[in-house]
This record gives sequence, C-alpha cells and structure tokens, in this order.
Amino acid sequence: MERTSVAELASMLRREVVRYSIGEKLPSSRELVQRHQVSPVTVSRAISALAAEGLVVARPGAGVFRAEPRRSAPAPGDTSWQEVALSAEAGLPPARSIDASGVLTALALPPAEVIDLNSGYLHPSLQPEQALAGALARAGRRPGAWSRPPLEGLPELRAWFARDIAESVTAADVLIAAGGQSALTTALRSLAAPGAPVLVESPTYPGMLAIARAAGLRPVPVPVDRDGLRTDLLAGAFAASGARLLVCQPLFQNPTGTVLSAERRREVVRIARDAGAFVVEDDFARRLVHADAPELPPPLAADDPDGVVVHIRSLTKATSPNLRVAALAAKGPALARLRAVQAVDSFFVPRPLQEAALELVGSPGWPRHLKALGNALRERRTAAATALGGLAPARLPYGGYHLWLRLPEGTDPAAVAAAALREGAAVTPGRGYFTAEPPGPHLRVGYACAESPARITEGVHRLRRALGET
Repeated sequence: MERTSVAELASMLRREVVRYSIGEKLPSSRELVQRHQVSPVTVSRAISALAAEGLVVARPGAGVFRAEPRRSAPAPGDTSWQEVALSAEAGLPPARSIDASGVLTALALPPAEVIDLNSGYLHPSLQPEQALAGALARAGRRPGAWSRPPLEGLPELRAWFARDIAESVTAADVLIAAGGQSALTTALRSLAAPGAPVLVESPTYPGMLAIARAAGLRPVPVPVDRDGLRTDLLAGAFAASGARLLVCQPLFQNPTGTVLSAERRREVVRIARDAGAFVVEDDFARRLVHADAPELPPPLAADDPDGVVVHIRSLTKATSPNLRVAALAAKGPALARLRAVQAVDSFFVPRPLQEAALELVGSPGWPRHLKALGNALRERRTAAATALGGLAPARLPYGGYHLWLRLPEGTDPAAVAAAALREGAAVTPGRGYFTAEPPGPHLRVGYACAESPARITEGVHRLRRALGET
C-alpha cells in the first residue's frame, strides 16, 4: 500500500536534487516509482512541484534534469506611494473597503493534522469524483467542446437550470456564471450603484459582505430569527435606508441554517415589490438537503412573474470546489444589465466546464450522488450535534453543512477559535458574519470538510477543550 504523499516525495527529491550537477539527469520516473514505492501519478506531481520551484527542468522524451540556479531576488522597491493612490478618493462615494478576511478564512487550507470544521466545501470522499472525471472526459470529446460558447451560456445547460429552479423560469431567463460567488458579484454590481445601501440578513455570509463593500455598497442589516429574515422589520429598513436591493438566503441560511417560513416568503417579495426593490435570492444549499428533511419550499423566484427576484443556483457546493458553474435567473431589463456586466467582467464561462456540468447532471450517477450526499450530511450533522451536547442549537438544520453556536455571554469567539486551532480543530468565529457589533458571541462549526463522522466528533472534542481554556 502506498504511504508516501506527493508532499513527502517532493521533500525527499528536494534533498536529493542538490547531489546532482547542474544539467545532470535525475533518475527516471520508473526508477523513482520502484525506489520509493509510490504510484506514477505521485511521482509526476512531485516532479511538477519541483519544476514549479525552478529546481528541475522536464524535457519531454529526454527526462528530468537539475535546473540552473535562479538569480538572486532583486532588491525590493518602494511601494509606499500606493497607500496614497489607493486612498485618494476625495469627492467620490465612500472609499471601498476590500476586506477579504472572511473569504480568505473560508478558503484557507489547514495543516493535515488539523480537523477542518471551517470549510464550506465537501471532503473529497463526499465529492462525486468518478462521475466528475467521466463527465469531464466525455465533455472534452463533444463536438465543438473547445469552441467559444454563447455569452449567456450553453442553451442546454440554461434549459436544465431553468427546469431545476422552477416551472415559471425559462431558459431565456438564465445566464451561466462561474460559480455562486461570481454570480453574487455580478448581481450586486448590476443592481446597485456605488455608494448605494443594500439590505442584508444579519448575520449573513461574509463573502457577500466582502462583495458589497468592494463594490462600494453600504450593507444595512435586517435581523434573522429562527424563522428566517424578520419581515416585520423589512419594510422599515427599506424606507429608512432608501435601499433598492435585498440579498437573502431563504433556504438553509449561512450561518444560522434557518429556512424562511412560508408566510415570510410571500412577505419578502411583496415588501420588496412595494419598495420598488430587487431581491437577490442566493439558493446556494438546495442540493445539500439532508436525508431526513421534509419537502423543501420552492424558491422565491417560483412565484414572481414581475421580476422582483434575481435567483442564483450553483452546482459547486454539492460537487466540487472546482466545478464553478452557476445560474443567474432574472426577467426584464435586469437580465440585460446582468448579461452586460458579466460579459465585461469575464466574457463567458469556459465551454468545456459547461459541457462537463451538462454531462454530470444528465448522468445516472447524479441522483445517486445527491441521495448519498443527503445521507452523509445527516450522519455528520448528528455526529457534530451529539458531540456538542448542550452547545448545539435547539433546532438542528435539515440542510446545509454547518451549525451556528451561541456561546456563553462574555466568551471571546476569536480567542476560542485560536485556542481550538492550537488543539487541532479549525472553526469560524462569528464576528465576520455581522455588519456591525454582534448581539452576542457565536461560532460556526462545519461538518462537510472533515474526513468522517468520527473525525467530526474528535474535532468537536478538541473545540470543547479549547472552550475550557478560554
């Protein structure tokens, strides 16, 4: 059984390569496979890592050779002038705040010994890797797979998303985007001008707050309770702020996991329509429904003939971080605005990726994957909640990938997260989910990216030890 990872083999080769003269040939891949008892793929990736570092040069058909040493790095220049240039916005809307801390925290890869209770992406064991590989291979052989796609996306993929969202949505209403984050960026930049207010749930997804602030928008919070967005406060928030845009996650909201109640769903669309405002519905977790869930409510877009709702639906969360394919659904002039902004920003989503998405969702393995994923997420949620004991939420979510914990008053969530990391578990402090001072101390604990339910249990035990330290 192979026990050497790519990183371990690369480390070994890094030490060995200095024994060779400049330009001298290294052992062949076959020799390295036999010597280190690893697979050819591991050897290939380790060699690629060394080549990227400039330590070796691979010459097809000839072999791998020790590279010429790199020249010493040039002396650093003086970039202090940029501090002035990036802040000199007198007479313009409020300066953009590019705070990517929440996004960077979510995307950070912890060391191997740390149990990841932070990430919102599936562990590789939960990803449909074989189905994805097959879909990508078939997609590459499709006629025209490498030609330029339509700006709006492949018609067949747009039609599939339309059917997946609601009967009232047609293929003509759909744009294909490069993942949910890109779709959110396009929506906010299209529907609100720099300096404008935008209503957001409180707490809410930090990545969306980062998008809003980077676009020069002013997030205005509307509280969330156990039944979702507080619609009794929504009309007042529109009137007081003058906002013409609301961003919400009605299903398995991040971070609270709440589902917007049926009565409030109708109210959100009615209140926004009365305010002459758009609702961006980020339906990011619909395919992360747990096996024990009741029937899911339809999206807000399903009962919206007037184009109030701009709907976002992504394949990424339920598949792989690398399948960055999503849909933006809208009606009327808003759709034309979305199309124009997306075309300026990114031209189009690469056609091979769209073709691969089509192959995946059209394959017999797609419903089987979703069923298996629902069972696995239920098992993981149960493991996390059981290990948390009294810290677990009173009402567990039946979809999504995380639990939102209210900590005892006086607890410092950042200190707890730091202590947990020292214990070997990565969790997310709640501060970044609020636009202003949070109403209490919170932590978000994820259960999608850890290796197994047993590892989730161990990770929570490490968190509880950290709580005892702070």
